[in-house]
This record gives sequence, C-alpha cells and structure tokens, in this order.
Amino acid sequence: MPTMYNITLKQNADEAELNKAKETAKSKGGVIRHEYKLIKGFTVEFPNDTVHTLESNDHIHVEQDATAAAGLNGDAHPERPFPPTTPVDNERIAQLAAKPLHTLTLADLVRHGRPPLNTASLLSSANFSLSLIPIRLAHRIQALRNLPFIVVSNPHIAKIYNNYMHSLSTLLPYSNRSIQTLEEEIQFTEVMADLVQTHSNTIPTMARGLLESRRYIAPDIVTRFLDEHLRARIGTRLIAEQHIALHLSSQCHDTSKIFSAADPGATSHIGVIDTALRPADIVRQCESFVGEICELKYGVRPTVVINGEPETRIAHVPTHLEYILTELLKNAFRATVEQGQEREPIEVTIAADRPLTNVSPIAGQPLTQTKDEVTSDSARVQVDSSTPGVTIRIRDRGGGISPVAYPNIWAYSFTTFNDDEVPSSPSSPPAAVTMSSRNGNSDALNAISGSGGDTSSLAGLGYGLPLGRAYAEHFGGGIWVQSLWGWGTDVYLKVRGLRDVEEKH
Repeated sequence: MPTMYNITLKQNADEAELNKAKETAKSKGGVIRHEYKLIKGFTVEFPNDTVHTLESNDHIHVEQDATAAAGLNGDAHPERPFPPTTPVDNERIAQLAAKPLHTLTLADLVRHGRPPLNTASLLSSANFSLSLIPIRLAHRIQALRNLPFIVVSNPHIAKIYNNYMHSLSTLLPYSNRSIQTLEEEIQFTEVMADLVQTHSNTIPTMARGLLESRRYIAPDIVTRFLDEHLRARIGTRLIAEQHIALHLSSQCHDTSKIFSAADPGATSHIGVIDTALRPADIVRQCESFVGEICELKYGVRPTVVINGEPETRIAHVPTHLEYILTELLKNAFRATVEQGQEREPIEVTIAADRPLTNVSPIAGQPLTQTKDEVTSDSARVQVDSSTPGVTIRIRDRGGGISPVAYPNIWAYSFTTFNDDEVPSSPSSPPAAVTMSSRNGNSDALNAISGSGGDTSSLAGLGYGLPLGRAYAEHFGGGIWVQSLWGWGTDVYLKVRGLRDVEEKH
C-alpha cells in the first residue's frame, strides 16, 4: 500500500538538488502532496519499497511520515492528524472564548531556551503557542460579533472577521492533541506563517471599516474596541513570530539552521527578542529613517542629540521599540520643522531604571495608566519594581500640543470629518494627513486607514501615540506626554525588560 515520506534537503544543498529530488520522486511513481515554505522540502506519497533510491542521495534526508507509518500497522484508512482546516462552529468558538486568557510576558517567550533548540524544546515551543493562540482568536471573534451587525457587515470588517475564522480553522485540527514529532512541528510552523501573513494588514483594514461605519457606533466604543484589538493582536502575532524564529534558528532542521550549534552564544537574540538590545542604536536607525522622509517633504531635517546613558542595554523586542520610536520621532520632527525650529536639536535622553522605580517618570503618576483600562485580551502586565527597565525622553521645540487637542491624544477619534472627506480607497490619503495634529485637526482613524500600514510617508505623523502606547504597555511599560503650549513637548517612554535572562531557560 502507498506510504508517505518527508523529503528535506540537507545542510548546504541548493535549489537544484530540491528540484532533482522532486523529479526523482515523480519518476518512481511518487505523488507530491505538500511543499514546505519555511524549509526546502516536500511530502511525497510513494508505492511501497521504492524510496531507497532517494536515500542514496547525499543531499537529501528521507523520513517516513509518522501518520503513514501508523497506517501500516493495521489501519487501512489512517486519519491524517493535522488536515489543513476544520470547519468552525459556534459551539467550539464559545468553548474557546470562555477560557481565560494568559497574560503574555517576555519570560514566556524565552522560557524554551536560547537557539538552536533541541527537539524537545522546539516541540515545547510549538505546544505552548498552540495552547494560547486558538483561545486568543476565539476571543477576537467574539469581540467582533459583539459589534453592531451593520458594522460587522461592512466589507472591511467582514474581511477581518473571515480572516480570524480562517486562522482558527487552521488550528482546530490540533485541538485536544499535542505536537509530538518534528514533522508535526514543521506543519504547525507553516500554520503560524500563514497566520502572520493573513493578519499582516489587519490594522489599516480594520480602521478603514470603522471609519466607514462611524455613524453607527459611538467614538468611545471605537476607541475601546481598537485599543483592545490592537493589544490582542500584538500578543498573538508575537507568539506566532517567536515560534517561527525559534524554528528557523534551531538545529533540528538542518536547512534552516542559522547559528552554529558549537557557538550558541553567537547571537544575543532568542527568537524575536534581543537580550542585549541597545536603545541608542534603535534611536539612530529611526532618526535616519524619519529624517529622510522629513527632508524629502520639507527640504530640511532636525538633528537628534542622544545623552544620558546611551550604552544602556535591555532585553526587549527590537521591532516593537523601533515602531514606537519611529512614531514619536515623526511627531517631533514634523512639529519642529513646522514651527520653524529645525535648527534646534531634538534631545533624546536614555536612562536605566534605578531600584524601586515603580512610578512613571512624571512625578505622581502611576506606572500603568488607569484611563480607558482594558481587560480580557489586553490586560496590562503587572511587574514588580525590580524588573529592569529603561526610560527614554524625547524633547522637542515644536510648539507643544494645543490645550484643545491635549485631552484627546490617546483617542482613536473619527468625528472631525464629514462623509465627503472620506477617501474612496485605503490607498488614497485622507484630508487628515495634510492637517497639523498638534492643532487638534487630526484624525487617527483616517490616518491609519489611509496609510495602508505604510510607515514610510508623512501621512501617519501625529497619529502614533495610541498605537505606540499599546506596544509599550504590552510588557509593563508606558508612554507619558508633557506639553508646554507655545514651546515644545516632552514624551517619556518606559520600556520593561527581563531580570536574569539566562535563568529563564
């Protein structure tokens, strides 16, 4: 009877060897059932006793599929344990959504060890991700269903809803099971890659749908929903990306190996987390990026001066810090230039936390803001005062934030514009992008939906505070703003790291 085999290229083999293996498999009567995206390999169904011709090739590794092997032991119709999708019914969604959400921490993400991981640790990472993501997806589906029907009927919101249903359907085949073999882990990693890709444009699409539906839903409801949705998405995406990164950097899959097993300390990264991240380096990267955009639009660019403790290092997610600092520097650059103060440097001060630093950099304010507190998916991380952290202050001479706009800087407001000013497509920049956000004439929802997720334009300037705060607060940090109207603005960014990283794995 036919049997299934997993064919993967060995280390240093090229694409030509993969194509040669495919042709050899087909010439021997094999049928290719699946091709992997993350590694060079495929699954092929063979007639019995023909695979030995492939085993003789020094460039490929042949492994009998565990499920097919089970069929050889008496099961004439072996059930494939992980089919591509499983229909999602309301009862299953309700069961998952009723389960409590795990508050994700940086310690969770490094618990499996520094790559390359051995097989047991890699499988543990996969099963940890599997234990969290279906529940998180079900909670988001329920939240979308709780919106007014006419809002969910919007084609953009409906697309987001269908994307969540699709992603959950790809994970339900794993329900009540654990991932026990490398083959299953490879398949699961493919599912994680599909999830990340499926939801890559969620934010602008969601914002576009809510913008078009704004007459049917109150602004405060939109702000709470978006805040919760953004925070939930950050965690879900991070879980998936962390496992994918660990998969790609682990020795269990030779063709994907990035780091030498003999030198596991060659990198400071554990998946997507850099355990020796230097914020000053990220500031310089963001300065270069934002400065080029600013110079392209205005013909000038302010300089950035870094002082304080620029050598400070922290364990954190570089992409998160990069996003936050890019948005904050966009605000500072634009305000400084439009105020005619481009010769005044933007001052960035970096300071490592001192012991017992459990309050915000602004005296008298708690570390975690209580305004619009969101529970469930986006529960704020509670950290003790000994958790290491870094505070970054960005000071500009851009004239400050007007008293009219200041109370609304954290809101995803969308009541400024009338229907005639809504762009016809997400790629068309809305009227909001030409207005100065610091005068209170801006609209975060318009900017997000119009940008298409593109941070390489000035369209998003002035709209990054709510999004940046979501990233900062996800691991116990925060953003605080002090404005001196007519002079300038100080923005304080608190970033939390990990204590004793090496003890976490």
